[in-house]
Amino acid sequence: MTKACGRLGIALACAVLVTLAPLGLIVAHVYHDRARLPDPEPFVRFEVPAIGHVYDAHGRPLIALAREYRLISTYEDIPPIVRHAILAAEDKRFFSHNGVDYGSVPRVVSRIRMGTLLARLVRTPVDEADSPAIFPQGGSTITQQLVRGHFLKALTAGENSRALRGTGQLTRSVSYVLGARNANMLARKVEEMRLSIWIEQDMTRRFGSKRRAKEEILARYASYVYMGNGQYGFATAAQYYFGRPLATFTAADADKAALLAGIPKSPRDYAPSAADRATVLRRRNQTLTLMARNGFLTADALAAAVGRPIQVAARRRGRIATEAPAVVAHVLEELAVGGVARGLEDLLQGRIQVYSTVDARVQQVANEALEHGLLAYEARHPIARELVQGSVVVLANGDARILAEAGGRRSYRGRPAGYSDFNRVTGSFRQPGSAIKPIVYLAAFRHGDFDLETLVPDEPIEVPDGEGTKWIANYDGRFKGMIPVRQALAESRNAAAVWITRRIGIDSVLRASERLGVRTPLHGYVATALGASEMSLLELANAYRTIASGVLAQPYVIRRVVHASAGAAADPDADRPRPVAVGDEALLLIQEGLRSVVRLPGGTAHALDSGRFPIAVMGKTGTTNEFRDALFVGSTYGSGGITVAVRIGFDDNRSLGARETGARVALPIFREVMLRVYQDGLAGPAPGFPPALEARITVYLQGPPDVAPAVVPALEPVAPLSGVALTRISDESPDGAGLRPIIPRNSR
Repeated sequence: MTKACGRLGIALACAVLVTLAPLGLIVAHVYHDRARLPDPEPFVRFEVPAIGHVYDAHGRPLIALAREYRLISTYEDIPPIVRHAILAAEDKRFFSHNGVDYGSVPRVVSRIRMGTLLARLVRTPVDEADSPAIFPQGGSTITQQLVRGHFLKALTAGENSRALRGTGQLTRSVSYVLGARNANMLARKVEEMRLSIWIEQDMTRRFGSKRRAKEEILARYASYVYMGNGQYGFATAAQYYFGRPLATFTAADADKAALLAGIPKSPRDYAPSAADRATVLRRRNQTLTLMARNGFLTADALAAAVGRPIQVAARRRGRIATEAPAVVAHVLEELAVGGVARGLEDLLQGRIQVYSTVDARVQQVANEALEHGLLAYEARHPIARELVQGSVVVLANGDARILAEAGGRRSYRGRPAGYSDFNRVTGSFRQPGSAIKPIVYLAAFRHGDFDLETLVPDEPIEVPDGEGTKWIANYDGRFKGMIPVRQALAESRNAAAVWITRRIGIDSVLRASERLGVRTPLHGYVATALGASEMSLLELANAYRTIASGVLAQPYVIRRVVHASAGAAADPDADRPRPVAVGDEALLLIQEGLRSVVRLPGGTAHALDSGRFPIAVMGKTGTTNEFRDALFVGSTYGSGGITVAVRIGFDDNRSLGARETGARVALPIFREVMLRVYQDGLAGPAPGFPPALEARITVYLQGPPDVAPAVVPALEPVAPLSGVALTRISDESPDGAGLRPIIPRNSR
């Protein structure tokens, strides 16, 4: 008995010695050692991961992206009821201490595991792997918690290691007595205290008073802490859990404020989405009781708040939701190409905010019109439900800014669209079909031998290639002989387009495409005149936009980029080539020709010349070989108008089905977009075409001119070869890979 008491006394004496001996060194280190301090500037500027947004042209968010979903709050942003809840739950003496709350020391000491400590001191065998930590968690002030997360991430992450992390003499000595894990924890706690006292002193100096420094620290804490379910900070958590901005909380929301304030202690257990709702309720009510005890709530307010059930907002699960996934994808692409920022990573870190050119209202119109068009197609082909794809882009004529961009349908194979999905507006290079023909006719007008009244042959024509002679025919299987260029374009006569291309040379067509802003090289063979070369829908839309406006520009989707660090705005427009006027007589002719496609009864877009569609447009259909793609591209007139391009098809390039042409599949989508945009006033009033242009078409419709039009001499007499069948190709173009021995069917 005496021996046992003696050993216990020695152990207690050792415990006192071990506790007191290093105390002087710790105090000196905490209060006087200012060596090896971290850089305070990121903390002062509060450079932490936040939420990056892509906004529309009117400042509406299109998407929020983040690695840590966090909204930065100022002290003034935090309602008093939320401040009271935070202080009650975490640090009631926050505004009076200097970073370390000595009033909590007795409580922390009382939680030291003395049995484990004594076992260590008397060298009783202890299993390091299974032994609990001697020093308890908790007791940290708000400043200490913030310092731990901001400055001591590495030290905190390694403190539970059985390997010693610190290298100082004190740490090694403590490790010898208490083990590596406890030494690591003690070293982290001491460093946490040292940096907390230092940062409060530094913030007081910077902000002029202790009170202002404390307010800044509290705001940083409220913005920084993890709140469960991928949410960081009270502002984000309020929106996530309750569907309300934090700034709207009042004294009547004490229950919600207390619930939020209770989460940081253990988000896994206390977030309202935790499986054990009783634990969440108990933690909330404990915080409410502390608020009342500290004078923040009256007894009646406490009773009312405790009696309220926990109600959280419904949340959409799964992929990050946005109504404009293709726009976001295009923004990321433009960031990367333009070198404005580090793209997705800068957005995910909240270092930049991107303001796009897109109008969310026009985007909604484009989305809905595409869905309506696809549903109409699926009603005719139920087997294609949720498989057929489409894309739509809307451009402002004056400068080529993108007003809306739908790179695919909202749901594909049962999966909602996301910004990482394939963007069919920019990434899909497919044949344009007869939608390419306006470039052919523009090249002809620039060549000088043609105008809209020039007669050209609509008759069988051969196209030689390496495999033999091929023959071109029209969609309707008929030929009309000598017809005006205006009619050939309006009715999308393939034979005439090929004849003109042979007459002026394919190089003239390629040069015309470049002058309209097409950057993808087109193939130098005659079949390009019928859409055999591939290009993106955005390029095709931009060519039509250039025709409609007479302004050369490249499409863009980023209006400006704001950097969070300095609030500076990067203006990508500063490095963007200025729009260039390219108007000439040939452009006026093709504008009139494309308007004739709508106004002439035989035009492929004549359905738009109707009282039910009171908007003056020009445009062209396109359907590719075997009805694989259906397109329509059209514009309202001038730099104040807009251009809309639509393409429908399967990703695996299967056929849409017989007679599923651009006029039947894509044109209704174009019509809906144009109608709604102008009826809702989203692009101003619809501009009209010049009266003189409309008058010339009216004269043409009234009958043939008194003077016979010019006839361009044929290159050479052509006739079908004996025994060669003339078959039609699927809309206005042949197979882009080249012409087969018998030319595929043609359409309009």
